[in-house]
Amino acid sequence: MNLNEQQKRTLLNKNRKERIASPFEKIFSHIKMHTQLILTFIGVSLGILLGFTLRSANLSSETIMLISFPGDLLMRMLKMLVLPLVVSSLITGVAVLDPKASGKIGLYAISYYIITTILAATLGIILVITIKPGDKETRSEVGEGTAKSTVTSQDAIMDLIRNLFPENLIQATIQQGQTHYTYEKPNSIIKSNSSMFSDESEKKKWNFKYNDNTNILGVIAFCVAFGMIISSMGRKAEILLHLFLVLNEITMKFVKIIMWYAPFGILFLVSGKILEIDDMGNTARKLGLYMITVILGLMIHCFITLCSLFFIITRKNPFTFYYGCLQAVITGFGTSSSSATLPVTFRCLEENLKIDSRVTRFVLPIGSTINMDGTALYEAVAPIFIAQLNGRHLNFVEYIIISLTATVASIGAASIPSAGLVTMVIVLQSVGLPVKDISLIFAVDFFLDRIRTAVNILGDSIGAGIVDHLCKKDLIHQNHDIENQIDNEF
Repeated sequence: MNLNEQQKRTLLNKNRKERIASPFEKIFSHIKMHTQLILTFIGVSLGILLGFTLRSANLSSETIMLISFPGDLLMRMLKMLVLPLVVSSLITGVAVLDPKASGKIGLYAISYYIITTILAATLGIILVITIKPGDKETRSEVGEGTAKSTVTSQDAIMDLIRNLFPENLIQATIQQGQTHYTYEKPNSIIKSNSSMFSDESEKKKWNFKYNDNTNILGVIAFCVAFGMIISSMGRKAEILLHLFLVLNEITMKFVKIIMWYAPFGILFLVSGKILEIDDMGNTARKLGLYMITVILGLMIHCFITLCSLFFIITRKNPFTFYYGCLQAVITGFGTSSSSATLPVTFRCLEENLKIDSRVTRFVLPIGSTINMDGTALYEAVAPIFIAQLNGRHLNFVEYIIISLTATVASIGAASIPSAGLVTMVIVLQSVGLPVKDISLIFAVDFFLDRIRTAVNILGDSIGAGIVDHLCKKDLIHQNHDIENQIDNEF
């Protein structure tokens, strides 16, 4: 169709304005387009600056709590949206896919998760063996650990499987099960040769208790099965599918509103966490080489391993992709929770990078729960660091065990702040290392936890980009089938 004179004139004026746009106008246009990203970055920067500035004031715990209050509100708002977002996105993501496409996406995603997690753990082992941050001098400075744990690696793995099949779905939304042991001291009186003595041996009793933490793995398992059944029912379940589609859209609108508050909340969240740390300078001096080892490993995995994998498979610039999900990464650094950042990750991938929503709805909720590259690397470095502190020389088989258990432990780690410290018990006990020494690295976990959370988010995002590229033809084919079906109906 030929353009009329008015359309030609409008197009010509538009092109002329674009050609004569001043550098100031271009900068203003760029700032306007990325306002939230810039504000989030400013919030993190000011939060770090404010936190270090106020440390010299020796503020009371009540004052620090008041400073952290706006950040606490942000965490509450983000966590409020996680459950409806996971439920709606997973059910609709699985339901709108045909079984062939759904199977491919699942296969590619799980394969990616396993490969990158093992690569991260292996990289961490290589670095900590090479750098040796836990020498004898470090041991004399950091002292003895005090943490205790009675849960074995077998218990942790079985808890993971138990939580995958929740007995009460409503309970799974607010509580997660975990193995606990109690010890009783029976005072049985035994007669022997007219004498009496007391048997004070402790009796170990197993029980499965629930803690206040969303069993997101159980919710995901149910939602995937629920979505598959909706897909198999066809027209009968259209009303229910439409309900979850609308719920997903409403949740994302909530996310857009909250993201305008996020820079303000992150500012006080970061500054409050910095103020809570005791004797930061002395701790950094004692564990500086350990921190460098972990950070170096995370950077190599982020900018070499993941970038190479993304470029080899998609032939696209990974740094352009990283830029598109930068706001999610910064938010993850501020909140230290990949789960709380999930709403922002959805928004970045779908709006900035134009990743198919059917892929993000399927890949991101699962990835935020089981794909923890940064945590796997961290949980491989820390146990070997502790072994070096104790003068323990590990053999090749023990390194393999650490690599595998770090992978499993990262899958079981909750996507909440410092969850890696809890699941590290599995790795330590797998090679007979003292669990009490976990307390030695508590002081620096605040900073390392934020960096590995950012890497976890990048790993999830890169995974979604790779799966989207590999399944693009199948998704386009499915779109054509839907269009043909609609045409035939009308």
